[in-house]
Amino acid sequence: MTMHDHRRLGRELGLFDSDPLIGSGLPYWLPDGAAVRHALEEYIRDQERRAGYQHVYSPVLGKRELYEISGHWSHYRDNMYPPMDLGGEQVMLRPSLCPHHALIYRSRARSHRELPLRIAELGGMYRAELSGVLGGLSRVRAIQLNDAHIFAPLDAAAGEAHAALSMISRAHAAMGIERAWYRLSLPGPGGKYIAAPGDWRRSTALLREVLDEAGLPYEAVEGEAAFYGPKIDVQVADAAGREFTLSTVQIDFHQPEQFDLRYVGADGAKHRPVMVHRSIVGSVERAVAHLIELHGGAFPAWLAPVQLVVLPVGDGERAFADALVARAVDLGVRAAVRGPEHGTLAARVRDARLAPYQAVIGPREDAAGDVAPRLRDGRRLDPRPAAEFLARLAGQIAAHSPELWPVPAP
Repeated sequence: MTMHDHRRLGRELGLFDSDPLIGSGLPYWLPDGAAVRHALEEYIRDQERRAGYQHVYSPVLGKRELYEISGHWSHYRDNMYPPMDLGGEQVMLRPSLCPHHALIYRSRARSHRELPLRIAELGGMYRAELSGVLGGLSRVRAIQLNDAHIFAPLDAAAGEAHAALSMISRAHAAMGIERAWYRLSLPGPGGKYIAAPGDWRRSTALLREVLDEAGLPYEAVEGEAAFYGPKIDVQVADAAGREFTLSTVQIDFHQPEQFDLRYVGADGAKHRPVMVHRSIVGSVERAVAHLIELHGGAFPAWLAPVQLVVLPVGDGERAFADALVARAVDLGVRAAVRGPEHGTLAARVRDARLAPYQAVIGPREDAAGDVAPRLRDGRRLDPRPAAEFLARLAGQIAAHSPELWPVPAP
């Protein structure tokens, strides 16, 4: 394992673990890891709401017939769990959310005035991964996917794909991901792809247009497409240098056809929408694995399991420290007290080194209602009123900035 291998760090920092009784590729999240995951999920949901997405929930099971219609059964069966007989029907753990969202779209008649219709979900899906490829959070069998599908007229599809790439770029900046590259994933010889050459040409042309208009350099790679169409994959590398896909954008003509999706146009006639698939962080498990390795556990402040550690110098300052943590929690800050029972002040400062913010409270600060802030990057701020510090800290966290504290202008 490398120094920042997320499997080692995740267990050392108490973020996640696994148990053979649960099974391979099925990790569980410990409280600190769950806090990171929750913060990431809430950020994504908030960004989607601001961008006009409507959130839905759909079941993780579906009838085999559903995946026969979508094409998963014939093109993706090797990655799916076998059907379960239930009440005379065969049901399956879903390998993807898109068929469910197609059914949500067609649950009622749609007008052109509703489009683009943006449907988003953080939902579970399941892949029958072989034991030999499983590892930590990066390759699992039960996946929580940040997924969305945009149903749009053909002339709006490229614009929606471009907007999705912009969302991905902003999210990567907030997560501190500076090194990512773009891949246009195309079909390759011998793959299980749908036989619709016209749709492949149209989808590929639109995705190239999106990348070119955004001015993004990319590499076209054969053999990496989804079975139903090409895609833009945003690639990163793990601590061992292995490349994987973090985010994706796809333009799909296949599933609207398979599910006979329609909308009534301004001309009163029925038209077929285009389906834009889009994932900002892809699998939540894989995204957190990458963030653990990228930051070595020192997450951006908005993602940190504990954002503020309050350090009373002695027992006499404990009441003020407890009150400060209570106020911080009321402001939405994840905060904790580390008192003298945990060792010397120097030892406690070291133990809390991954926390973005520390607030030291000595007798002088206690008497004045102040705190002496320390930042993870080594900076020490001048003592200041506790209320002022908490307000500034909460604002910095809410801004999802990778910066701990603004550097004063010279």
